[in-house]
Amino acid sequence: MSWSEFEEEIARRRDAGKPVEFWWRDDDAGAVSPPLKRLIELSRARAVPLALAVVPEAAEAELFRLLHERVTVLQHGTDHRNRAAAGGKKTEYPASEPIEDALRRILDGLGRLRAFAGPKLAPVLAPPWNRIRPDLLKKLPAIGIRGVSGYGRRASAAPAPELKQVNTHVDLVAWREGRGFIGEAHALALARKHFSGDEPVGWLTHHAVHDAQAWDFLARLFALRDVRWLSAAEAFSYTAPAHG
Repeated sequence: MSWSEFEEEIARRRDAGKPVEFWWRDDDAGAVSPPLKRLIELSRARAVPLALAVVPEAAEAELFRLLHERVTVLQHGTDHRNRAAAGGKKTEYPASEPIEDALRRILDGLGRLRAFAGPKLAPVLAPPWNRIRPDLLKKLPAIGIRGVSGYGRRASAAPAPELKQVNTHVDLVAWREGRGFIGEAHALALARKHFSGDEPVGWLTHHAVHDAQAWDFLARLFALRDVRWLSAAEAFSYTAPAHG
């Protein structure tokens, strides 16, 4: 898909009274680095809300001093350690682990981020590798987690009572093909596929591994007209949508 085709589709939806809504999540934040500074500055300069998924154990106090008013902090696991059995898909939360241990770890991470981020922290868990065991979901609200974010079309907007799920749908990194940018046509086509879904289209970035093409794509994406970028608070229904 080309940029012109993408923009035409956005305009058609606007004219039909079905405007396109996007949201943006970036994963693996912790230590301050030049790419992370670039990401935060891009959000500020383009006035695009950023949901920054921070690994609690990797978090540094300096990071939170860089955040501007459009940045919301999400919890990205606790230590981002793969606990899957040999040969299994990567996850911080394997079914073999006692569920109490997983909950304790999530709660510890939530407390650490709350101490650093204060009101900038949203009670949303973005599990590393976008995987979390299903039986853990219904336990999350009891420890203060009100939202969860994974990848791909969600099975349910409410996977457990008092828990909302809002996913991302377009990962800009080709993880199995050298970790370069997936390409304009592929990224735009993925996003277009989710225009008719029941949640905002979620863009997923990983600042630490972006190449020049990925950064250039974001700059052009953020210059689009006729789309509305939701903050994490809006996407997860913690605040009413802003108008105007």
